[in-house]
Amino acid sequence: MRFLTGGESHGPELTGILEGLPAGLALDIDKVNHELARRQAGYGRNTRMQIEQDQIIIRGGFIYGKTTGAPLVLAIRNKDYENWEEKWKDGSLDKLTIPRPGHADLAGMQKYQIDDARIILERASARETAMRVAIGAVCKQLLNLMNVQIFGFVHQIGPVVSKINDGNYLEQYQVSEQNALRCADLDAADQMQAAIDKAKENGDTIGGAITVVAENIPVGLGSHVHWDRKLDGRIGGAMLSIPAMKGVEIGEAFGNVSLPGTQVQDGIQLVDGKVARLQNRAGGIEGGISNGQPIVVKIYMKPISTITLGMPSVDLSTMKADAAIYQRSDTCAVPSAVVVCEAMLAWVLADAVLEKFGGDSIQEVLR
Repeated sequence: MRFLTGGESHGPELTGILEGLPAGLALDIDKVNHELARRQAGYGRNTRMQIEQDQIIIRGGFIYGKTTGAPLVLAIRNKDYENWEEKWKDGSLDKLTIPRPGHADLAGMQKYQIDDARIILERASARETAMRVAIGAVCKQLLNLMNVQIFGFVHQIGPVVSKINDGNYLEQYQVSEQNALRCADLDAADQMQAAIDKAKENGDTIGGAITVVAENIPVGLGSHVHWDRKLDGRIGGAMLSIPAMKGVEIGEAFGNVSLPGTQVQDGIQLVDGKVARLQNRAGGIEGGISNGQPIVVKIYMKPISTITLGMPSVDLSTMKADAAIYQRSDTCAVPSAVVVCEAMLAWVLADAVLEKFGGDSIQEVLR
């Protein structure tokens, strides 16, 4: 499979094309819209979330409630476009010539030889991830046919780290979905909220970390044979493609570096005549191949780069020092980013499933 997205943050709509879906996949549109609503929720978001009520529109590759095997064509309208349409048409928007540190502004302006950062930031905006969530929601429905479940939750915001109960991920997810921090440790959730409030009061932003888990994974997704087929490499690349994500950990990778090998490797034993693991520090992937254990991914998100205080920069129209402009932004987007991370994991696993099991129709894939 492959997918493309298009559209700008304040343009008419976001578009997406998902190619390679087998024919005959029945899609529940309400479930797609539910995922879009989850992305818009979460403590620390800005007023844009009060404007948009994202709903998916299917423009192709879907007839009589099922995929046809042709590319699935999706759209999400930007309601905020109504407030920008005339300005786009008459060119009354001022050029943005002071790039914001941490964004694509300066590098993008230099790369494309553009003197207006707005042209860069409109596409680089995390608004694009709404379409990724829609595509991920479709992939989740494909995986659900094989009983694969994907869910995520927040395990850190700023200096506040929650407790994670390894091996009981579904229950933690269910608890986390009941609060705006998406954190299963309720004491930590209260501290996280206070940390976000303090950052907002100080005109600052705050980052954090997310755990995403896939359960009931078949053995054999990915491959050890070629570097670009390794499942952990594909997952890492997908997660780092999400705006503001700067680190990815499969299993207990960061903790493993301080332990001897005897404590790190997941020993193999026989249970009722079947091989089983003593633990899952590898995060469900060995040699680039899924091993049947839950796939556990941790993703680390930097603080949002748009800060009300205005970071040091240079006005490229005058080549004089100036403060970066403030564009409407979140104080913390970590709880919302959980849904985007779930979507990208669903995409990688759905692609790997179809790679292994093949088929032009759902019936062939399941057989």
